[in-house]
Amino acid sequence: MFKKALWIGIALSVFACLPASSARADEWTKQTKITFSQPVDIAGHVLVAGTYLFKMADAHDRHLVQIFSADGKTVIATVMTIPDYRLKATNETVIKFREVPAGSPEAVRAWFYPGRTIGEEFIYPKQRALELAKASKVVVPAHAVANINDDKALVAAPIVAVTPEEKEVPVAAVIQTTPVAPVATVARNEPPQLPKTASTLPLILAISFASFVVAFGLMLLSRRMAAVPVM
Repeated sequence: MFKKALWIGIALSVFACLPASSARADEWTKQTKITFSQPVDIAGHVLVAGTYLFKMADAHDRHLVQIFSADGKTVIATVMTIPDYRLKATNETVIKFREVPAGSPEAVRAWFYPGRTIGEEFIYPKQRALELAKASKVVVPAHAVANINDDKALVAAPIVAVTPEEKEVPVAAVIQTTPVAPVATVARNEPPQLPKTASTLPLILAISFASFVVAFGLMLLSRRMAAVPVM
């Protein structure tokens, strides 16, 4: 009976963990279904109106986003991104667009997963990035890979930023790619401190109780030793 109850408990524990594991996987890959009502350009890939599955690829030193068909079975595009930042997170997926030249499809600038202040800003092929920079009057991250479907070349390609004046500049010089530290921060190696209002009374009581237990134990030990007859 005990063994049966034990196995039931283990089974219930496993099933209880499944939704949490799935949630953690979604948090890691940022898996999201996004529907576009008109054609859009994402990093040089033009997607027709419809629903797509977005998720982060397993990349160690680059931000890579994979775009799948709605059922998740077909990879439509793999694109590079750099971190983008916003001040306040929302509970919904947010897609930001760029200004585009007349007659061209809407260009997606960034994608923010719900609850995150760090998003993914898409990197465009250099020629398209120049067009977007001129149209929006802002710098646009770019790469020089000729075949945007060549994932290996894409991962190895250097990233630059192009200006509306058709100049190339280092990305880090014109685009924020690392989070800004808060004004008031604690040094990384500084040990955590208790709030100034915290009282030392609990510690004093704990030490007093421990001392009482030790003293009581010594008293019992001494009585037992005194009761033993001397040979």
